[in-house]
Parts: sequence; C-alpha cells; structure tokens
Amino acid sequence: MRVIPAVDMRNGKAVRLVQGRADRETVYDRNPIDAARRWVEGGAKRVHLVDLDGAFEGEPRNATHTIGILRAFPDCEFEVGGGLRTEAAVRKFVEAGAARCVLGTKAAEDRGFVARLANAFPGRISVGVDAKDGKVVTKGWVEVRDLDATALVRELAGLPLGEIIYTDIDRDGMLTEPNFGRLEELLEVSPFPVIASGGVATLAHIERAKKIGCYGCIVGKALFDGRIEIREALALEQALA
Repeated sequence: MRVIPAVDMRNGKAVRLVQGRADRETVYDRNPIDAARRWVEGGAKRVHLVDLDGAFEGEPRNATHTIGILRAFPDCEFEVGGGLRTEAAVRKFVEAGAARCVLGTKAAEDRGFVARLANAFPGRISVGVDAKDGKVVTKGWVEVRDLDATALVRELAGLPLGEIIYTDIDRDGMLTEPNFGRLEELLEVSPFPVIASGGVATLAHIERAKKIGCYGCIVGKALFDGRIEIREALALEQALA
C-alpha cells in the first residue's frame, strides 16, 4: 500500500476543490511548494501533483511551480497530471524529473497517443480514470463520456503503463469514503496496479483499499484539514506493506 499525498495547483496556489468544481475552492498554501514540502518533510516518498488549470484549459498552466517542486525534492517520486495532452508536455515533465506522468482526457480520446507515450517511457505513464456513475469524465471533469471506466482500462491492456488512478468525482473532496464498489469492479479487469482517489478521509479507508487489492491511495483534503496526520498515514503504509 502506498499512501500518496496530493498537491492540487490552481492560479499558482495549492488548493482543494469539492467534486472538481472551480466555484468550490479552498486555498491552503499561497505557494504549492510549501504544501509539497510539508508532505516530503513528513516522510512521503511519493506525491501526486495536479495542475487544475491545465485540466480545465487543456495544457499545463502551473508548469513553473511543478518543475520547481520536482527540482526542490529530487529524492521524492512525483506523479504529474493536469492538461497533459501533447507529447511535448509529457516529455517536458519526464525530463524535469517526474517519476510518472498521468494522462486523463487524452487517454479517453486517443488510445494510440497513450500507446506511443507508454512505449516511449515504459512504466512512467499512468492513466487517470475519472468517473461519475461508472462513466469516464474528461476535460476537467465537465464532460461525461459514453464510455465505461472498466471498458477503458480493458482497452489499455498490454501497454507498459505504470498504474491506473481511479477517481470517483462525486466523492472527491467530500470526505465520505472512496467508492469501493466501483474500485472492486475496476480491480477485477485491470492488469495494472490501481490507486484509489477521491473520498479518502480516515485511516480505515486506507486499510480497506488495501484489503480489496488497491496498490495505493491518494489523500488530499483529509491531510490538509488534519483529519489524517501524514506521519500516521505513512506508519500505516509501512504496516500494510
């Protein structure tokens, strides 16, 4: 089990949205490097970075902050996502030191693109499967597609991907619990490790995610709000290893 703290960036700040809605934003740090430092100094070995402006607009908008974080903490693994819809954008972050780049919208639109990038950077491309009622949602979570999350993952089988990051957008930022039912459906068909995202609010949620077979959990709002302490979460990570 990997516990992966999240840093979501919007307008150059570390923020959290509720259900991905831009009008429901809480700013936690004026500079996202401070949020990253908090998790790294707390012991995190891996951190999830998301450019929310990039997700909404289709290309990275907080690249300066993202690259600054990658360079400031070279011993930490960072997975980078949000607006990665061209090979140039992916290559930029890989070359800057990202352990993994996360494709979301582009994965739903163009499987060939995913294949090219996965083969160019084996193990360093992950796919973010964001879903509502089991259907894939793209473009900053504003477009629901007639595509089942499980079907998308099946279509990616055979590629040298890193992981699948599954986010139930109705749970994201809500501090309820992950959608374990949907996660179990995805785990049944996924040939890749699955990371749960959205709704993680307690250590018990992390334990349950491990029990059903998840490789990791992304934790955001619960850490920022102090519902989960980073050192307790990482101690649990070790206990569940």
